Amino acid sequence: MNMIRKQKDDIRAEYAAKRAAMDRAEKERRDSAICRAAVSLVSFRYAEYVLLYAALENEIDITKIAEEALARGKKIAFPRCDKETHTMRYHLVTSLDELKPDAYNINEPPADNPIYDPQKDLGSAVCFVPGLVYDKAGYRLGYGKGFYDRYLSGFSGCTLGVVYSDYILPTVPRGRYDVSVNILLTEKGVKMTGEN
Repeated sequence: MNMIRKQKDDIRAEYAAKRAAMDRAEKERRDSAICRAAVSLVSFRYAEYVLLYAALENEIDITKIAEEALARGKKIAFPRCDKETHTMRYHLVTSLDELKPDAYNINEPPADNPIYDPQKDLGSAVCFVPGLVYDKAGYRLGYGKGFYDRYLSGFSGCTLGVVYSDYILPTVPRGRYDVSVNILLTEKGVKMTGEN
């Protein structure tokens, strides 16, 4: 195992355990604060397309962002992952009821729903990106499969890293294919990313 992968795995293990141990009421309080911060963003207000994720049990739950986007008449999309190629495509949904668990128990939209294509669907878009931890420059550690890095390399809209404020590290180990986000969205508000 190379050095960067070992460092990433150690950080993942530490923060996954920390997140699993978080008090449920505290998690709900933090998640709600993140959702409130998200819907007040200018980039959210003007977005035609809102790319979201369906949270796993210990991930930050952004369902309220999806509900608010639908209430405001925005187009929302969730990813379907191809486990063979480690790629994903976002499919549009008109209701959260359309999401159904896949083989890994991750809620996904139906395969035959329309695909959001960042090259053709030229309305402004925001993408909410989950991560276990982020660093101040906007680089993340997810689960190590590279789905988001592959997708975001071809996405030109605003990218929002969803993270608890105490899960932002000075730097995280990164490889040459890792992609940073534009904004970090925390329960304490919004932080612009940058190399400083």
